[in-house]
Amino acid sequence: MDLVSLTEEIVKSLVVDKDAVSVKEFDSEDENTILIQVMVADSDMGRVIGKSGRTANAIRTLVQASSSLQDNKYVKIDIDKF
Repeated sequence: MDLVSLTEEIVKSLVVDKDAVSVKEFDSEDENTILIQVMVADSDMGRVIGKSGRTANAIRTLVQASSSLQDNKYVKIDIDKF
């Protein structure tokens, strides 16, 4: 499973409005970095970030662990709302 689809599956399992979830990968200046942008509905922002950012950090940890098993690149995930 690639990192974008893994991130999308994790985020969709957390939110109420699954149709509003958009996960895209963007090119970064550093070839060893993968930039993933997650867009969710405004009402689901709290569910994805969690208290003190714990849920967002857990998502980043899971995706980073998957990356270390595949191509060992640093993953940066930006979470934003529509």
